Amino acid sequence: MAILPPSLDDRRFDDLVEELLARIPAHTPEWTNPRLGDPGRTLIELFAWLGDALLYRANLIPERQRLVFLKLLGLGLKPALPARGIVSLAFAKETERGAHTLAPGGTLKATMPFETLSETTVLPITGEAYIKRRLSSAETARRSDVLQGLARIHRISGTLKAYETTPVFAQGRAVPDGIDVFAQSADRALWIALLAPKAPQADQQEAVNEAVKSALGGGDAALPPLLSMGVVPALKAPALFEDVTAPTPVPVLWEITTRGRTDFDTDYLTLPVQPGTDTSNGLSRAGTLRLQMPDERQIWAPKNDVGLNPQAGVGDAPPRLDDPERADRLVAWLRLRPQPGPASNAAAAASAATFAATAAAAAGARALAAATVQHLPLAWIGVNAIEIDQRATVTGRVLGVSTGAADQQFPLPMTAVDPTTLQIEVEAPGRGYQPWTRVDDLGALSADPDAARDATAYELDAEAGTLRLGDGMRGKVPESGMRVRLALGRFGGGRAGNLPPESLAELSARRIDGQPAPPIKVLQPLALSGGEDAETLAIAERRIPARLRHRDRAVTEEDYRRLALEAPAVDVGRVEVLPRFKPRDRRFHVPGVVSVMALPAATLAPAPNPRPDRPFIERLHAYLSVRTPLATELYVIGCDYVAVGVSVAVAIRDGHARDQVLLEVRESLRRLLWPLAPGGLDGQGWPLGRAVRSRELEVEVSRVPGVDELRGLRLFRQAGTEWQPLPAIAADGAQILALQPWQLPELLSVVAIEGSAAPTDLRALPNPFAEADAVAVPVVPELC
Repeated sequence: MAILPPSLDDRRFDDLVEELLARIPAHTPEWTNPRLGDPGRTLIELFAWLGDALLYRANLIPERQRLVFLKLLGLGLKPALPARGIVSLAFAKETERGAHTLAPGGTLKATMPFETLSETTVLPITGEAYIKRRLSSAETARRSDVLQGLARIHRISGTLKAYETTPVFAQGRAVPDGIDVFAQSADRALWIALLAPKAPQADQQEAVNEAVKSALGGGDAALPPLLSMGVVPALKAPALFEDVTAPTPVPVLWEITTRGRTDFDTDYLTLPVQPGTDTSNGLSRAGTLRLQMPDERQIWAPKNDVGLNPQAGVGDAPPRLDDPERADRLVAWLRLRPQPGPASNAAAAASAATFAATAAAAAGARALAAATVQHLPLAWIGVNAIEIDQRATVTGRVLGVSTGAADQQFPLPMTAVDPTTLQIEVEAPGRGYQPWTRVDDLGALSADPDAARDATAYELDAEAGTLRLGDGMRGKVPESGMRVRLALGRFGGGRAGNLPPESLAELSARRIDGQPAPPIKVLQPLALSGGEDAETLAIAERRIPARLRHRDRAVTEEDYRRLALEAPAVDVGRVEVLPRFKPRDRRFHVPGVVSVMALPAATLAPAPNPRPDRPFIERLHAYLSVRTPLATELYVIGCDYVAVGVSVAVAIRDGHARDQVLLEVRESLRRLLWPLAPGGLDGQGWPLGRAVRSRELEVEVSRVPGVDELRGLRLFRQAGTEWQPLPAIAADGAQILALQPWQLPELLSVVAIEGSAAPTDLRALPNPFAEADAVAVPVVPELC
């Protein structure tokens, strides 16, 4: 039987009223009609209400004991996690010409707190990305005469690479599916035009450009500013059972245009990445980096007018801008290209594709043959970029005054604190505020009693936002009257911070010299992600048995399953553990190998089925790998789906709408074969490796309200782009789709009709309401 906390008294208001009414004949027999509204009946109900409240409080004792048990186990509630993302900044006023370096902690205007995470320099430029898109074979053939003329004009004796200057990420918008800027370009390079603000009058544009160049080069400053770049690679869904290493940096060069030997020649200066500023890990994940700019005298852009510069856009020169307005504002070109020389092709592929997970495969992937990087799929790139997260910074807040007692607790100004940023200070007589150290357990400070007694340490409950000081034996007790201060702390988080693109528009910040920054507008190209709500008490209680069993270590199958479901910032919908299964070889009984198949949470919807992406796999593997035994070879994988199609014919009962019944038939089949809850035979998703049998599908269809009779059902499997019916395994036409132990079905096509036999193919059915011998012809409507 289930172990449930008992109620100390299960009587409720109605029970108490009935009991009191039953006692009336014994105590006051003259009261023969205790009807509703009678003053005596009202007094009975009043005392019953008071008794019900007392019993409710008494029944909270078991609840309190569970909370105490959680504390004894050290199982505090997990705090909320913040949403994060990358935004691009620009001056709200186009008249701004200077460079402003902003301090971290700038606040964004939103319904919840968001702050910038690092220092950044906002420059008076905008960046527009272009590639030299090579022409297709058909386009080259169609323009062959023009290309031959260009070859004669530019005296090109070799092969002519024709291209079109094509913008990417137009107006700063992201392309979630990504653009392979190296593979789709004729020169394997991405070009970013640095544009000055538009001048009030055309004859003033050259002066504006010179002012912007001065800002880029630092002007009279000792050092030029740093240009902040934001990069978001296009992270593809992982290939089936693909081994994954840690994200490998992509070897690339950042360059800026400078004047060559003549006004027609373009040379390039390499821009080094400022050490310690690259959070993108070499363009392998979403992040920012800061480029060291050259002196303004070295910043230059070639003319785009072919009348002034006949070599505009030819050869290794930047692409030609045919928009006169943009060409007039052009200050310089940034070029992102593969680093010449030995560079790991496998590294580039690993950065562009998705990752599976095993430490053993890391060395092998990095040791593959070297070649120049061929691919760089990007979802977005922009200038003046900065990372933000859903937190607010609080500084210099007095939390309370010590009473000199043991085990003092002080509430922080807010809940859901980031423990890594928390700085607590406590006054010491004659020395002012002194920093104290956060520890996980005051009871485990030190084996030396003197050291434990004098330790200036505190415990933190990050979710509740409270801290606890020592008792004089395990941690020092501040003297009476000494103040406890929050020197610094960052608070916030939750799913509400996962805002869609273009939700943020304004930033309020201060420069590093403390002065207010000019008005700054925000471009948010991508949705913010990673926000998670704080853990509830009910979820924490469910972790107690698992905590006692595995102590945060993965040993048994259930340990892996529970730890995967607890992984932070990963919304796991289903976990299957395949012990001794090596996914690359599709082989079981391999000693020391554990494969964890995980699917992201998703609601029941038409195909495709949920598939994990690269960040999902990476985060889950990182969380599990530090909790597995040393000799375990861990893989985190997605699912191998086998496409299946179904056709079904039914007879519909009188009084039921035809279209509604057929829709419910299709939904019932989709629900049965869905890999997550409420799918499957038991509501937990279709079992892994269980064969799909036509008889089970027939039973499910027969249960749909409105179905009078099942006239036929056929199963199909996909062969290339065609659907092929499965062979019958019995005389009555029963079919079965066999699955391997690591496979699940994916229902990609359902055709349900009202008829006498199930369709023999899954192609679109003809419109039953159309006339077979009629041809539809559009007619221009008459307008009055």
